[in-house]
Amino acid sequence: MQYDTVIHGGTVVTPHETFKADVGIAGGKIVAVAEHIPGGERRIDAGGRLVLPGGIEAHCHIAQESSSGVMTADDYYSGSVSAAFGANSCFVPFAAQHRGQSIADVIATYDGRAAPNSVIDYSYHLIISDPSPAVLDELPGVFARGITSFKVFMTYDLMNIGDAGMLDILTVAKTHGALTMVHAENNEMVKWMNRRFAQAGLTEPRYHALSRPELAEEEAINRAISLAKLVDAALFIVHVSTRGGAEIVRREKFAGSKIFAETCPQYLALTRADLDRPGTEGAKYICSPPLRDHETQDALWQHIRSGTFESVSSDHAPYRADASGKFLNGLDAPYPKIANGMPGIAMRLPYLFSEGVGKGKITLGDFVRLSSSNAARVFGLDRKGAIAPGFDADIAIWNPEESRKVDLHMQHDNMDYTPFEGMDIRGWPELVMNNGRTIVEKGVLKAGRGEGRFIARKPVDTGAMPGHRAVEFEVAARYGHEVAP
Repeated sequence: MQYDTVIHGGTVVTPHETFKADVGIAGGKIVAVAEHIPGGERRIDAGGRLVLPGGIEAHCHIAQESSSGVMTADDYYSGSVSAAFGANSCFVPFAAQHRGQSIADVIATYDGRAAPNSVIDYSYHLIISDPSPAVLDELPGVFARGITSFKVFMTYDLMNIGDAGMLDILTVAKTHGALTMVHAENNEMVKWMNRRFAQAGLTEPRYHALSRPELAEEEAINRAISLAKLVDAALFIVHVSTRGGAEIVRREKFAGSKIFAETCPQYLALTRADLDRPGTEGAKYICSPPLRDHETQDALWQHIRSGTFESVSSDHAPYRADASGKFLNGLDAPYPKIANGMPGIAMRLPYLFSEGVGKGKITLGDFVRLSSSNAARVFGLDRKGAIAPGFDADIAIWNPEESRKVDLHMQHDNMDYTPFEGMDIRGWPELVMNNGRTIVEKGVLKAGRGEGRFIARKPVDTGAMPGHRAVEFEVAARYGHEVAP
């Protein structure tokens, strides 16, 4: 057989196995994995390094306006380049609907931003903030196009759709095999805390984390899961930041509920003490849910090890520390008026590899699951996330011994800071491929603007999850009235 590329002399890592093998690539696909593969128009010597599936970043905000009108610093070019340097070969940013917008307009807007610019493959999660009857009628067409997940909010007045809106969205999603993602924080708890802090004059960045209590996340996660169980719909809890929230997810998964979840590197690497930095520095660490403490970090790592989370995602929300981003409302703005979010798309996997694999907190197989294969499975990227014949040749070659000290330059994004500045990282991607084309090699970008493809995704696969059948629907059926959730 003729191969476009052969990667030889490497150690292939799958979710369940690690073995020495060559990888043969043709037509953008992996066509052979064997002990020895001769030939190849291009032969890449992996030199004993690790050959892993390319990362799939399934939670990032690219070329997206916030509900208050602040545009992220990264467009689909800089954002995808940064992702590629972080060993990702595919990402799924959000396409955000704001109130009054049709879904057709939202998708057309993001197609215009992504298609001419992305250097890696991409899809979208649709954000729904206005689930009107007309919008709900549009959703089946979105699913048919292969956009099979969307996000809703339980906080922020301009995004919060309420419990009834969530039930409507969850019901439509279940009918069409789509996955609902949720930002779970109790909006009234947060607003009440903000009022109390404002009355006391406590408005500096250091108070942001205190204003969004752990209980606000835990209550909302429990409520979101209850809503999903009522209609037996699949639900993905994004950026879990608390011990209690993670424990609710673990309990419900053990009970068979159709629940998925993630956490993020910032909740493992940083604490609310970072918000107490002098001057305006603390504002760089404002994100929601907020940073917690070291005890929470230990608990989240335990949940990562035990399988509570499908993935560790970046929640890359890049707002520059200037008037275009964090300080749109001035340098002295109270913390509720400072843009929420931190960059991290390039550091997600190096940090997870160094802190997780390098320090024995997770295995190489765990790393593959958390970085790529689980996201592919959950979000319907059925030809990605594995090194096996028939899959897209999305591959990252890692040098587990390479050490670097993090700085802004190595992020390759459009930001003016990185929250990981100065951290010592061991383990770094040397070569990244997308569909068999080299996109990054030895610190040099090889991909061209607009070479990434839109990927239509499959419906969510809930596998053997039995789910939940609300007894009330069963009783209604016994009365001779078929009421479907």
